[in-house]
Amino acid sequence: MTIDELQNEVIEEFSDFTDWMDKYQLLIDLGNEMPLLDNQYKTEENLIEGCQSRVWIVEDYKDGLLYFSAESDALIVKGLIALLLRVFSGHTPQEILDADLYFIEEIGLSDHLSPTRSNGLLAMVKRIKAYALAYKTQEDAQA
Repeated sequence: MTIDELQNEVIEEFSDFTDWMDKYQLLIDLGNEMPLLDNQYKTEENLIEGCQSRVWIVEDYKDGLLYFSAESDALIVKGLIALLLRVFSGHTPQEILDADLYFIEEIGLSDHLSPTRSNGLLAMVKRIKAYALAYKTQEDAQA
C-alpha cells in the first residue's frame, strides 16, 4: 500500500468514532498492540528530543525500504507512534520524504493534542524524515 492509502485507512478507522474519548482509547489500544522495543535500543542516540515523554525510534534499512520500531513510556504517545510507523514503515526513503502527512489533521489530532504532545509528534516525524534523508543521500551517492 502507498503512504496515502495507509493514511486513508487510518482516517477511515478513526471516522468510526465521534467522541474523542473513544479516539483516545483507540490510540491507547494501537499503542498497546505494538511490540516492545528491546532494551538495547533504548539509548540516548535513539531518544527523540522535544518529546515530554520518553520516545525511542530505531530504523532498519532493507532492500531499499525503511522499517521503523519504536516505544514510549506514555500510552497516548505510543498510539501516535503506532500510527506513524503504520504509515511510514516499509517505504522507500524518497516516498517518506515526499509524503504529505494529512491524516493527522484529518482525524483531528492537531486540535486534540496538548502543545507538548504536538511538539513531540512533530519531533517524531522529523526524526523519521531525517532517517529517510540520510538513506536517500546514501543511495544517491552509490548511484
